[in-house]
Amino acid sequence: MALTVDYYFAPNSPWTYLGHERFAQIAKDAGAAINVLPVDLGGVFPVSGGLPLAKRAPQRQAYRLVELKRFSEFLGRPIVLQPKFFPVNAGDAAQLIIAVDMHDGVDAAMRIAGRILRGVWVDERNIADARELAKMVEEEGLPARRLDDAMSQAAHLRYERDTQRAIAAGVFGAPSYVVDGELFWGQDRLDFLQRRLARG
Repeated sequence: MALTVDYYFAPNSPWTYLGHERFAQIAKDAGAAINVLPVDLGGVFPVSGGLPLAKRAPQRQAYRLVELKRFSEFLGRPIVLQPKFFPVNAGDAAQLIIAVDMHDGVDAAMRIAGRILRGVWVDERNIADARELAKMVEEEGLPARRLDDAMSQAAHLRYERDTQRAIAAGVFGAPSYVVDGELFWGQDRLDFLQRRLARG
């Protein structure tokens, strides 16, 4: 029986960027469905004990850059370690992904999510700027009205609901993948997720 992966992520997360395309391929190869669930880590961290990057100890901040470089090289994925527009508010980008998911489906939502993630971590685009998001919508061949849909009450409510859903599932960071209640945290756990999907 085909499984479903609840994919919890933040559109400004470098770890989500590093794992996004690989995750999409793993799910496709396994015939697994994906629930595309961008969430507000600002709502998750107070419950889970996580800290925003700026509030973490200097040692942790420094080691994060070391690990990002290591994984970038290992995976062959380019990354700008300290991009021009980061930290960045990802709320509008998250709601855009949700709006695309609601109106155009999972595949389109995964594509626009990938473009947004690459926008932050490779192309140094400002995903808090509506003009940049509009360009990304156009680049993906999506209707321009998706920007309006992203600002709708329906998209906003789903963003809030999905954040609460993440908390209920035990999510504490991004990306997280949940299969039948089993949590896999981080793109470095994708091998375990792949084996879980293979078991069915």
